[in-house]
Amino acid sequence: MDVQVLEKFLVYPSPSPFHQRSDECHVLPLSHLDNDRNVHVPFRTLRAYANSNPSSPHPADPVHVISQALSKALFYYYPVAGTLRRRPIDDRLELSCAEGQGVPVIRASADRSLAAVNYLDEPGASFLERLVPDPNSGEELLHPLVIQITIFACGGFSLGMCAHHSLFDGMGSTHFLGAVAGFARGAAELAIEPIWDRAVLLGPRDPPRVEFPLSEFLSLDKEFSAYSTVEYPILRECYHVRDECVERFKGLLLEESGSSFTTFEALGAFIWRARVKASGVPSDAKVKFVYSTNIRKQVKPALPAGYWGNGCVPIYVQTSAAELVEQPVWQTAEMIKKSKRNITDEYVRSFIDFQELYYADGITAGERVSGFTDWRHLGHSAVDFGWGGPVTVQPLSWNLLGSVEPSFFLPYSSANEGKKDGFKVLVSLPAAAVPAFKEEMEIFNSK
Repeated sequence: MDVQVLEKFLVYPSPSPFHQRSDECHVLPLSHLDNDRNVHVPFRTLRAYANSNPSSPHPADPVHVISQALSKALFYYYPVAGTLRRRPIDDRLELSCAEGQGVPVIRASADRSLAAVNYLDEPGASFLERLVPDPNSGEELLHPLVIQITIFACGGFSLGMCAHHSLFDGMGSTHFLGAVAGFARGAAELAIEPIWDRAVLLGPRDPPRVEFPLSEFLSLDKEFSAYSTVEYPILRECYHVRDECVERFKGLLLEESGSSFTTFEALGAFIWRARVKASGVPSDAKVKFVYSTNIRKQVKPALPAGYWGNGCVPIYVQTSAAELVEQPVWQTAEMIKKSKRNITDEYVRSFIDFQELYYADGITAGERVSGFTDWRHLGHSAVDFGWGGPVTVQPLSWNLLGSVEPSFFLPYSSANEGKKDGFKVLVSLPAAAVPAFKEEMEIFNSK
C-alpha cells in the first residue's frame, strides 16, 4: 500500500486561551505519575473510520472537520500544544505554555480502500507504521502531540496519534479526543471541563513516606534504561483466541485449583509462562509481569471526572524463571489475582512518594519485564467525529511500563463480521523465541 504525505500544518487554539489570562507564557507542573520515567516515551494509537455515506456528492473532508474541532478543543486543552522541557533542578518534565503554540496535523492519502487492507485489523502489519506519525522525529518534547489523518481510496480514513505519555494515559487521551469529537459533531460546549491540578491531586505527601514495600519490585540504577538496552530483534505476533478456548482453559484451572479466574488472569499467566519458556531465560533470573491499573476512583479523595493526566499505576508480579515455568499455570494466575489486592490508596501514595524520594537515583523495574494491557473494554471505540465510531483501534507502541515486549488483548474490528468470536492477542517477543512460542499457543488452542 502506498501512503503519501500531502501536507503538514499547525492547528492553533481558537480563540486564544491566553486572551483571558494575565500571562502569555507560563509553566505547568506535571504529577509524579506523569513523571514516572517509564512513561517518558511516545505512545501511538491508530483508529480506522469507514466512510458512512459513500454516495454523498459532497462528502465532508475529515482533515478539515477534525482540524476545526481540534482548534476549538485546544482552547480548553491548550497544554496539549505546549512544549515539554526538563527542570534543571531535578530533571523532571514540566510543560511550557505560550501564545502561538499549535499541534502538528499531517494530511496523507492511501491508494487502497480500507476493505482491501482488512480495515487495518492486522496487528503487526508493517504498513500500519506509515499511518501514524514517527515517534523518533526529534520533536517529541517540542510537539508532544502529533496527529496524522490518512484518507483512503474508499473515502474512509484513519487517525494516527503519537503522544508523549507524560501528557496523558489511554483514558486521558480518550478524554481529549472525545472533546475534539464532540466539537466535530457540532457540540457547542464540552460535556466535561478538563482539570489540570496535577501536582496537587497526585503530589507527594509531606513528609513523603513509603508504606508499601515497592523495593521488592523496583530498584535504583540511574545508568539503566529498559528502553535503550535491547540488543536483539523483537517481532510482533498476532494470535486469534476463541471464546470457547478461553472458557475451556479457565474451566481447567478451576478444576485444578478450586478458584475462578478472569480472562486477563488466566490467559496472562499462560502467555507470560510461554514467553519466558520460549525465550530461554536463565532459570535463576527474576522475571516480572506488570500491568497498569486505573486509580482514579481508588485514591482518596477520588480524582475529579475532568482529570485527564496519567491516572494509572503499575502493578508487579515477580518470581524466578524456573518457578514460573515449572509451577502449574493456575498458581501463576493466582499470583496475578492476588496482586490486585495492592490496588489501594496507600499503594498509590507510596508509589508517588517513592518517586519523590528516589527519582534522581533512577527508578527501574529492571530487565525481563513482560507488560500486559487489556484494550477490549477501554472505550476507545467511542470517539466519533461524525462518521460513527472507529471500526478498528490499534496500539503501535513498543514500550510499555518498562517492558520492551508488551502484550495487548484487542477486540476485532466491528467491520469484520466474520470474526466476532473471541479476540486478538498482540504479543511482542524476541525473534528467536517466535517458533517455540507459536508451539505454546497451539497447545493453548488445543486445550
